Amino acid sequence: MTDNGDHEQQDTRNTPSVLHNGIRILHAFSVDEPALGVTEIARRINLHKSTASRILGQLEQMDLVVRDSESGRFRLGLGLIGLAGPLLANLDVRRIAYPALEQLTERTGETSALVVWSGHESVSVEQVASPKQVKHTTPIGTRYSTSASASVQVFLTDMPEDQVRALLEGHLMRGGHSDEYTVRRYLNRLSEVRSTGVAVNAGETNVEEVGISAPVRDHRGHVSAALLLSAPSFRISSELRAQLAEIVRDTAAQISERLGAGRREAEG
Repeated sequence: MTDNGDHEQQDTRNTPSVLHNGIRILHAFSVDEPALGVTEIARRINLHKSTASRILGQLEQMDLVVRDSESGRFRLGLGLIGLAGPLLANLDVRRIAYPALEQLTERTGETSALVVWSGHESVSVEQVASPKQVKHTTPIGTRYSTSASASVQVFLTDMPEDQVRALLEGHLMRGGHSDEYTVRRYLNRLSEVRSTGVAVNAGETNVEEVGISAPVRDHRGHVSAALLLSAPSFRISSELRAQLAEIVRDTAAQISERLGAGRREAEG
């Protein structure tokens, strides 16, 4: 009896649940590919087409996905906003940071955003768009999974080296760190970011965009978010980039202060 029970438990662990597959389906959508057909989804997450179709039907009933009546392709539904609403509303750093984002955009004329970490990538949770006609903006929920991304650099500076290595060597993020030389070079780069308090992505992930990011720390001194300024490359000279980096770093420090960063040391 014990052997049979263990065997059944093992089978359960090895077989993805309907919930697990449903979440995998939701993750199949992206900003670049917001609409997908059943066949595309099934192939992407290695599910039988009939299984994917059945789960999509259930997700559609809950308004988590919607189907275009003409093309038959699916998109994420507004029901997801309802799920994420309580999380975003209670994300203190988002609420506290918003006035600073407005001030940063007003001062620089460029798009500012607040980004949080999600295991192996950073995710945009708030944004104030540049008032200029030519600008760089991304939808809230955009994920950054490239090691050169300025916000990713900021979060990795707060991690132990072995954890950073696991992300790089395990190919959990894009960046081409396939040997010890490239990994060590990147670790040295993180050390510089840690020292200066600001990370720059000068067209490395998108030749048309410059990203500048700085850490937002909580009352424990941990990086709880990253402040990100994005601008078209043609507008940002190396001299202006240095000036903007200082402004971003100072703004992130102001948000950190509002979150209580440094309060423990001061009280001690």
